[in-house]
Amino acid sequence: MSYQLLVILSFVLFAIGMIGVAMRRNIIIVLISLELMLNAVNILFVSASKYMHTLDGQIFVIMVITIAAAETAIALALVVKIFKTVGMVKIDDLKKLKW
Repeated sequence: MSYQLLVILSFVLFAIGMIGVAMRRNIIIVLISLELMLNAVNILFVSASKYMHTLDGQIFVIMVITIAAAETAIALALVVKIFKTVGMVKIDDLKKLKW
């Protein structure tokens, strides 16, 4: 694949993820959309790394994947706690958790 096609693919995946974050109200779907956005950035980093013949992008991708895994673990723990407290995982229902 050429570099331009990978950039376009990355942009399309990032746009789909951004639409998912903006339009959905379910926390699980929002988390999946965030992961899609992070993976789109990873594709862009790897393709730029290949284009420039360096390993910098691939090293950065490993760091992004590590941070995304930690973010997912913490977010899913919060979702489970919210579901036990409220009974739903919609973003609009989080207002019930205010003091």
